Amino acid sequence: MPAYLIVHPRDQKRDDLVIEDPALTLRFEAGWAILADDHGVCLAVPSGQGASIQRVDEQQPAPQEE
Repeated sequence: MPAYLIVHPRDQKRDDLVIEDPALTLRFEAGWAILADDHGVCLAVPSGQGASIQRVDEQQPAPQEE
């Protein structure tokens, strides 16, 4: 299941958070990082905010051909 960790700069005094959802996607558009699922936007983070976004789920390895 896709999961992303959003870490805010310490001086902003915001809590870091993890967002996960089976249909979660991340896209970058017009200076924003946008996390969305089947129902629409879950979170939008402006690039100027200085937050970092890291994928933290365990991605499945690609199947090996025999």
